[in-house]
Parts: sequence; structure tokens; C-alpha cells
Amino acid sequence: MQASRDQVKEIKKVCVVGPECTGKTDLSKFLAQHYESPCVDEYARAYLNKLGRAYDQDDLLKIAHGQLRMEDEWMYEAKKLLICDTNLIVIKIWSEYKYGNCDPDILKKMAERKYDLYVLTYIDIPWADDPQREHPDKREHFWNVFKDEIIKSGTPFVEISGEREMRRKKAIEAIDKILKIR
Repeated sequence: MQASRDQVKEIKKVCVVGPECTGKTDLSKFLAQHYESPCVDEYARAYLNKLGRAYDQDDLLKIAHGQLRMEDEWMYEAKKLLICDTNLIVIKIWSEYKYGNCDPDILKKMAERKYDLYVLTYIDIPWADDPQREHPDKREHFWNVFKDEIIKSGTPFVEISGEREMRRKKAIEAIDKILKIR
């Protein structure tokens, strides 16, 4: 059963973010299954897989719009919680690092989007090569940038580190608090 517009306003949004190769997707999918909630996948991965060339800054705007469309669509499938495996913070950080700036439309959309909790994944997971990953030597730098960006957002967050089960337990505890389960 789909949520009505009024019910959508009550849905809590949790976004899992962090540097490359820090277990975001694994954790997002686990949380979605645990809470029987939809998981908004990372739009960039599918977009880049189909692109057929190196991406440029204009592609980041298209990725941002695609990510938001997916999030909006999945809100109507959620009951009480929506798990997002990334959001526009990732695109902003990447754009500023790679191109020295971020499209104003992305910044505007970021300011309009609200989340109830950020789950910030730490860099203590070994690097795994992937054609879409670019900076194995800059994970600590990016982790600090993510943390600063999240703090600036004013949104509550939890730092997730350790072994898989510890990460999952800590994320569940933080989400249960916003859902007022415990």
C-alpha cells in the first residue's frame, strides 16, 4: 500500500554517507531489510555504468536530479522510514574536489532537502578496487570533509565504524531513537 501525501510527511529519512568504499551500500541494504523499508540506491552508479565515457561536471547535475527523483518516488513506498544510500552531499563534495565548485542548482536542492539522520561510515573497511572509485589514498581527507558538511547541515548524525555487526548495531540504535522504538 502506498503512502498518502500526508503520510509521506511523517516518514523519517535516513541517509548513509561517507567516503568511497566504506560500506555504505551494504549497510543501507541491511537497514532497509531490517526495517522492511525501501532503500534508495545510488543513482550515480547506474548512470556512470551506462555513460560510455568519462563523466564531466554537467553529468553531476544530471546525477543529482536522478537521485532526487528516485528519493521522491520511493517516499510513497515507505511506511515509516526511508533509507537513502547517498544524497546530494556526496555530489557537492565530489564536485568541489574535482572541479573547484558546485552547480548552484545542486546547492539549492541540498538546502531544500531535509533528513532526520545521517549515518556517516568510517574508513576502517579495506579498500576494494572498483572502476568507479577514484581516490583510495584520500579516504581520510574525504571522511573529514563529509563530517564537516554534515555538521554544517545541523542534521543529527552517527559515526559508524568497526566490524560489520558493530556497524549494524550502532546504526539500528541511532535509527530506533529517531523512530522512538526504544
